[in-house]
Amino acid sequence: MPANPYPEPNATSEAIWLEPYPDLLLEGIADAAPGPDARAEAREAISLAFVAALQLLPPRQRAALVLRDVLGFRAKEVAAMLDTGEESVNSALRHARANLQSRLPPPGDPAPAPNSQAERAIVEDLVAAYEAGDVAALVALLTDDAVITAPLAAGAYVGPAAAASVFQAIFAQDRSYRLMPTRANLQPAFGVYVLDPAAGLFHANGMLVVALAGDRIRAMTRFDNSVIARFGLPPGSPEPAKAASKGPRSARAGAD
Repeated sequence: MPANPYPEPNATSEAIWLEPYPDLLLEGIADAAPGPDARAEAREAISLAFVAALQLLPPRQRAALVLRDVLGFRAKEVAAMLDTGEESVNSALRHARANLQSRLPPPGDPAPAPNSQAERAIVEDLVAAYEAGDVAALVALLTDDAVITAPLAAGAYVGPAAAASVFQAIFAQDRSYRLMPTRANLQPAFGVYVLDPAAGLFHANGMLVVALAGDRIRAMTRFDNSVIARFGLPPGSPEPAKAASKGPRSARAGAD
């Protein structure tokens, strides 16, 4: 098997550092926001896409945006924290919002509410398709602009065709996988486990965090084993994830 069995990326990935954050440590942040629109904005501000775009902003812009828009401090308070004037804070915030908007993906269908029946249906379909090594079913779950990335990787895979090439490379290695559901950044996430045939045990093989849009997956971000422990996931031999009994919903219905 070649050292790198994966195809060449078809897009660049600018994120230099990115790690998932357990939902357990974020409890109450989004739910405490007043009103559904505010709660949606709070979830967006914790998403991996937002964090990835945020780290590319200049330091002062990043500080102004986090303190004002994410943490909710007033301009006067932020000015005191940054040892500057309110006008400077407001200017940095305007530029930060514009720069952030240019780096975030265009608005798509809203994601289903966390732990809702709609979200659970997508999760079940993803687990069933991944554990079955069903490339067609996985691709059917993706939006047309879906992006697959891994921090520190050379690039990204954008679109169903590029995603299919990645899935084919993964499953061409003829290994059995299991996904153990968890949550990260208020998004569905999974510990990925691969079977060691010699030992007859599953071993941790990284983590996958997905971003949803409507009833489809808009982004999949892969992390290595270094993040597994903080989510309370075992290093190996997990119980198989519970998959949909009749196969992926998208596969049953056919691709759109």
